[in-house]
Amino acid sequence: MFKQVIYRLGQQPKLSLKRFFIGLGLFCIAVGTIGYGYYYQPIVQLIGLILLVPALFFALWGYLGIFANRFAQIIVTISPDDEAVDNDKTS
Repeated sequence: MFKQVIYRLGQQPKLSLKRFFIGLGLFCIAVGTIGYGYYYQPIVQLIGLILLVPALFFALWGYLGIFANRFAQIIVTISPDDEAVDNDKTS
């Protein structure tokens, strides 16, 4: 079951990277509005805080997909069916 979840999350790495960059961009905008609101208009801080929630969601979702893709490649490379004793033997 764990492998299926990892494979499903990591099967579209370009989409995951796109989601991550969208989240990163929204995060930068949110931080900018929070900073602007700190010095000039305090009400703008609320907009930044509201924008921070979807920014973190997209960034984490994208990063999870990127991580799942890399981890799925490791799972395919290292098969759990191999015994540890056989790994030390040379051919």
